[in-house]
Amino acid sequence: MGQKCNPIGFRVGITEGWKSRWYAPKPAFGTFLVEDEMIRKYIDDTLNKQPPYAGVSRVEIERTRDEVKVFLHTARPGMVIGAKGAEVEKLKERLEELIDRRVAVNIIEIKNPDLDAFLVGLSIGEQLKKRMSFRRVMKQKCEAAIEAGAKGVKIICSGRLGNAEMARTETQMLGSIPLQTLQAEVDYAVTTAVTTVGAIGIKVWIHRGMYGEQPVERAEGRFRRRARR
Repeated sequence: MGQKCNPIGFRVGITEGWKSRWYAPKPAFGTFLVEDEMIRKYIDDTLNKQPPYAGVSRVEIERTRDEVKVFLHTARPGMVIGAKGAEVEKLKERLEELIDRRVAVNIIEIKNPDLDAFLVGLSIGEQLKKRMSFRRVMKQKCEAAIEAGAKGVKIICSGRLGNAEMARTETQMLGSIPLQTLQAEVDYAVTTAVTTVGAIGIKVWIHRGMYGEQPVERAEGRFRRRARR
């Protein structure tokens, strides 16, 4: 059988950092862990699954003695901040009510959404809900990622694709995804699109190059030729 593991978890502590950065004594550890999960779930439900669809890709949490710092990586910072910072203040108040601690919210903009696996998966899901052709959507997203500077991209969609009676799996791939090379920066995400005929699972791998390298603005010639075919 194939031995598969999450590419992010595989690199945590080696080339990737933790999404939660804090230390706690044994009696408080479980409480903090549950609070972190509540924060992540609330932000996902509020900003990703209903308007304003801010596209929050990653939530990082740091704790000090006095407060909880929440870092939101989003493709649409204006949607999260709102007019004169009104929306971010509301979010901060709701999070403070949720965990009963002082919260500081920081917004970090994602410069290139086409190189973020979670945002690519979210975008595919939104288009599948609008009954667009899954093959066309997957191909477009692969080409967009390569054009944005990715070295390789792989997308797998599973479920009742194209309103078919039987669920199946479709894969689209461009470039290379070196999953066993720990120096390769591979972003990975799983999202779910809840359509009228059932849930469709979407997995996205994006190879951005080696750690420390700046992604090139245009893809290499051979990838562009493959994309046009």
